[in-house]
Parts: sequence; C-alpha cells; structure tokens
Amino acid sequence: MNTKSLFLSVLLSLASIGAGPVGNAPSGDADWPRWRGPYETGMARGDAPTTWSDTKNIKWKVSVPGRGHSSPVLWGDQIFITTAIPIGAASEVGQPASAASDGTRRGGAAGGAGPMVDHKFDLISIDRRTGKVLWERTAKVAKPHEGYHRLYGSFASNSPVTDGKHVIAYFGSRGIFCYDLKGKLIWEKDLGVRMTMRLGFGEGTAPVLHENALILNIDHEGEDVIVVLDKNTGKELWRANRDEPSNWAAPLVVDVQGRKQVVVSATNKVRSYDLKTGEVIWECAGLGTNTIPAPVRQGDMIYVMSGHREPNLLAIKLGRKGDLTGTDAVVWTNNRGNSYTASPVLHDNKLYFVTDSGMVSCLDATTGKPYYSQVRLPKATNIKSSPVGANGKLYISTEDGDVVVVKMGETFEVLATNTLDGQFFVATPAIADGEIFLRGQNTLFCVQQAQ
Repeated sequence: MNTKSLFLSVLLSLASIGAGPVGNAPSGDADWPRWRGPYETGMARGDAPTTWSDTKNIKWKVSVPGRGHSSPVLWGDQIFITTAIPIGAASEVGQPASAASDGTRRGGAAGGAGPMVDHKFDLISIDRRTGKVLWERTAKVAKPHEGYHRLYGSFASNSPVTDGKHVIAYFGSRGIFCYDLKGKLIWEKDLGVRMTMRLGFGEGTAPVLHENALILNIDHEGEDVIVVLDKNTGKELWRANRDEPSNWAAPLVVDVQGRKQVVVSATNKVRSYDLKTGEVIWECAGLGTNTIPAPVRQGDMIYVMSGHREPNLLAIKLGRKGDLTGTDAVVWTNNRGNSYTASPVLHDNKLYFVTDSGMVSCLDATTGKPYYSQVRLPKATNIKSSPVGANGKLYISTEDGDVVVVKMGETFEVLATNTLDGQFFVATPAIADGEIFLRGQNTLFCVQQAQ
C-alpha cells in the first residue's frame, strides 16, 4: 500500500470510529452497552477469541430461564439480558421450534407461535467474571396479545441498553422499564400501543439511548409512532406519527454539522428526524418490504438496507434536506446479496453483510464496488443473528450452533468454525475486553481465549 492509500485508509477508519453516537461512547474496553456495540457499527474495541468448543476456551456458561432472543449488553462487570418466562402450562419452554427433542423441525416458518399464557418479563444481571446471577427483576406479568415467528421469535427480542447509570429493558407492547445497575426500578412507562406485526412475526426493535434521549420506534400494522423519552424520568419529550408497515429496523442517531438526527429505515421511506423537535429533516424512498437491518454511518454517508422483496441498499449522503428520492444524494445502490435479517458491519471503509442463507459480501463503502459478493460459508446454514467484528475478524453466528470467523479485508477467508453442540443462535453476540458472549436458546456462554 502506498503512502497516499495508507493515509486515506487511516482517515476513513477514524471517520468510521467517530461516526458513532457522539457523546455516548463507553469509557472502557469492557463495555458493550448497545445491541450493535460501542459505535453502532457492529465493531468491538480490542480483540476477541478465534477458536473455542464445548471443551475449549469456555470461561463459564449459565442457564437462562424462559425464552428470549435479545442480545446481551455489558457495562463494567455486569451483563444484562432480558427474557420472557411462561407461567403455568406451556410447551417447549426454552427451546426453539426448530430444535425439538427428536431433532425434527416443528411448525414450519409461519408466524403466530408462542404460548398464550401469562409470562414474567424479566431483566437479569449477571457477573461477567463468574457467570453468577447478581439479580433478577420481573418488570411485568402479562399475557401477550399475539405470538411470534415460530423459529426465530420470542416475547423478549428487544435488546436492553445501558449508559452505565441506567439499564433500560424494553418489552415492546408490555412497556419500558428503567433500572439502576443495582436493580432498583427508577421509572416505567406504557406507551399505550398494542402492536400487530405482519403475519404475527413478533416484536423486536432495539431501543436507542443517546445522551438524555431514549428513542423508541414503533412501526406495525396499526398506527405507527416514533417516541422520544427523557431517560432519567420517562417523560415524553416528543412523538411523531408515521405511516409504515411492520418494520424491525432500529433507529440510528447521527450528528450532521452540529445537528443531531434520528434516522429510521422503513419500507415506504427512510426518514431523518431532528432529535430535539421531531421535525423531519429529510426522507428517501427506495427500500423494499420487511425492513430489518439497522442503519450504519461512516463520515458523511449513511447506509440503509433491505433484503426481502424489492431488496435494496442505499448509500445516502448526509447534509441534505427534503425529499432525496432520485437525487444525487443517493450516491450508490445495491440489490444483490443484501441482508434480510442481519444488520451490517462497517469498518475501514468496508461494508460487510450476510444473507439469511449464509452468503457473505464485502463492498467498498465509498463506491459500492464489491471486493467479493455472495460467497457461501463452509456449510449450508440459516442466519438471523447479526455479525460482529473485532481486530480484523468477522463473527457470524448460525442457527446450527456455529460461529464462523472470517478474516476482514478485501478477500474472503475463513479463519475458524466454532461449534457449541445443541445451540441455536439468533441473538447477536457481544464482545468486550477480549471476551465474546454468546446467547443460545437457554444458555449464555462467556468465551475467553486461553492465555
């Protein structure tokens, strides 16, 4: 690499790092406070293990009651996860419909599954050093009004979020609950929305915390709304009505020329709202149906994606106002090999994403030119977990209990395939301080590379 190229690479890398939630980054390598990591790009600070198995490099594992596909978040020595525990008669508690005791699949891929009985909606704190449960709080006991996708859904699929002072558990239609790190309830709020998701596929949009603002986007088959609350009190700061079908994409906060915006991907239009007022700053049509991947940002570009029907990836230049549809603000697009469910990883001017069937792509984030496109993982699999990256390695979790480690860069290379027998990964891993935390259907694992 020549000097000019090296300098450009360093600048782009720094831009990618600095493009996270301004003023919201954690203070140390031991923190993974949000679903997509400290910079909302899927990238971790520091390194992570490359190889492990049931008998190698497992620091500890702990059983998790109930069913939940939310991802763990970390602050200091604490891990936080959410779960929903059925009360009374319920079948197949703690295992996915695809993993029946006889090894056969049950229920197909239709939505609407899940026992319609009372559930405890719990937030659990775990000691990251030992795996010991520090405390468990039941936020609410309620009977869900509709179910979830039989293979990949749960009643606890919204990942929690923390700022080191508060930890917020969002149970969708059941409400929002804010605790301190010792498990004391600070406030709770019911937004009064009972969501009806397309085909009964279930709820599962991560809340977003930025400085004092807690952002919740609610797009379903009923009346849609985006709501911003004061994280300290739960007081509603503003809300804006929306017009979208069911959407699972988490919002992203970006700072553009000193003005903070909340960008939300969706089927009809991607919209950017002023974080203070809720005013729509810009909007852009062009994504397909069933939007799930979260936006990512690098420098003056934001990337939004869909991978269902009419799949598309839009690279949109920030700093504009109004309707950007069909304008040169859309710098490039891509409609091949897009991710349907998993959110992308953005690092060093490269955008990585994976299809549900396990095909990996890496594109130049500036131009959209592929370094490689739709390269298959070593074996056929299904993927719902979002990939994460650390120290030049991309971690891709599968429903077969594998985590495939791929070298990050311009060429595709598998470094390792790590299998934990009997596991089913839907939750996205968390990486912090050289450890990786994997949530299976009823077990949380801490993986640490042997010294």
